[in-house]
Amino acid sequence: MELRPKPTPTEEELANIPGTEPSARIDAWWWLVVLVVGVAVLLLVAKPDPFWNILLFVRDGLVVTVFVTITAFIFTLILGMFGGLGRLSGNRIVYGISSLYVELLRGIPLLVQLIWWYFAFPVVVQQTGRSLNIPALANYQANAIFIAVVGLVVCYGAYMSEIYRAGIQSVPKGQVEAARSLGLSYAQTMRYVVFPQAFRVILPPVGNEFIALLKDSSLVSVVAVADLTRRGREFMATHFNPIEVWTMVALLYLVMTLFSARMVSWMEKKTRFEK
Repeated sequence: MELRPKPTPTEEELANIPGTEPSARIDAWWWLVVLVVGVAVLLLVAKPDPFWNILLFVRDGLVVTVFVTITAFIFTLILGMFGGLGRLSGNRIVYGISSLYVELLRGIPLLVQLIWWYFAFPVVVQQTGRSLNIPALANYQANAIFIAVVGLVVCYGAYMSEIYRAGIQSVPKGQVEAARSLGLSYAQTMRYVVFPQAFRVILPPVGNEFIALLKDSSLVSVVAVADLTRRGREFMATHFNPIEVWTMVALLYLVMTLFSARMVSWMEKKTRFEK
């Protein structure tokens, strides 16, 4: 009796076996996250002075960095959605305002915008309050964290608007026409037909924007926000050990960005669909 070798299973057959589908496989890049965390832990254990002291000193700045990043990102998503819809609007005024906002804000460096919001914007508010004889505005004092969030949202909202616009335009017009012919309103069409499909398209660039926002949040240290970078600079100014301080700060940022990148990749796999 002739024995024939078993045929090699195809990708489709492997995907039907529990635990072997692509979504269940461990992303190999998680090992890089583990490696970076391991290096940080090794430094903390091998040389608690100064690395452990640095971590204790900057931990409140780490919380501020995470808070500013997440808060700014949430409002950036909202502003970007309105900006993207405005860029697709048939109303010339709405389209013009949205396009002007995107083109102007993308042409000014984020650091310059943050400095303007912190130093120039309060002066504008105070002068307006004096002109209108409104004491609350005339005595306005800027809150550093609030101003930092506003600056990040206004800047990144311009970039997010273009991501939304590209995602919405990637949905075939025939689906929009079919939804409208079925009696769905414009809002219902966008909510139930366009946005769910556009979400899969914009998820990778939106994830990249979050990571970029996390890194650029270090710029808020120049406007009196006690974030991770500023706290690191304060510790270095006191103890004069730049190598240890900025190595620990860099590792903390690297852990956050690598972890965020892996979470975005995981979300992409969960929302992926076969064409």
